[in-house]
Amino acid sequence: MKDQYGDISARIDGHVALLQIDRPPNNHMSVELVRALADALDDIDANPSLRVSVLSAAGRAFCGGADLASPSGLAGPGATALHPLYEQAVRLFSSRKPMVAAIQGAAVGAGLGLALVADFRVAAPEARFAANFVKLGFHAGFGITHTLPRVIGPQRAQLMCLTGRRVKGEEALAWGLADALAPLDDLALAALTLARELAENAPLAVVSTRATLRADLALTVKSQTDRELVEQTWLRTTDDFRQGVKAVRDRRPGVFTGT
Repeated sequence: MKDQYGDISARIDGHVALLQIDRPPNNHMSVELVRALADALDDIDANPSLRVSVLSAAGRAFCGGADLASPSGLAGPGATALHPLYEQAVRLFSSRKPMVAAIQGAAVGAGLGLALVADFRVAAPEARFAANFVKLGFHAGFGITHTLPRVIGPQRAQLMCLTGRRVKGEEALAWGLADALAPLDDLALAALTLARELAENAPLAVVSTRATLRADLALTVKSQTDRELVEQTWLRTTDDFRQGVKAVRDRRPGVFTGT
């Protein structure tokens, strides 16, 4: 595999591929970023010596989600990029080999969706998971309406999606949103240790068992993102969405009217 895929750097540790998002400080989501990650995962799938990947991010945030606040972000003229973004997201869920995500800070919005691509999440106590779309007057995307309840159950997923609240590291561990908790300084090693534990096993058996456990996940995410996009498209025309985007820019709560 290559050393660099767009904003994704890559290196190898034995049978483990170490991938890092390099778009600090917020590591905002973009079509190009997700495509680059999908390209890296394709190369990992094609390399029989690589058995597991670890996904981390530079800076304090894992991924602050899609940039909905700036004119050049997905809420501006580039809003039509949501469809190709979700096409690339389905590619991520179609990868064949396990992934461990190291979550050191915010995994918000589409960043939460990206964290849910991974089979396992190792989080620092400082990690913050949030499906904050409703605070923007928007609908959840990136397949979160399927992947989040799949991991933490429908009731807790509904709580996260309808309140937009943040779930911190210790609570995420109790809910099953995180599989392990590690101090910030030890996070990278903890994620790598879990990846090595996976890589010790017979690789064909791991891939086969994972495929059974995930079943038609990629197809379901495709169907769900199609549905999410329909809802996001009309909500993007509302006064509440414009208010939500402005509130994010102004760093204040939105004042919504239901119009």
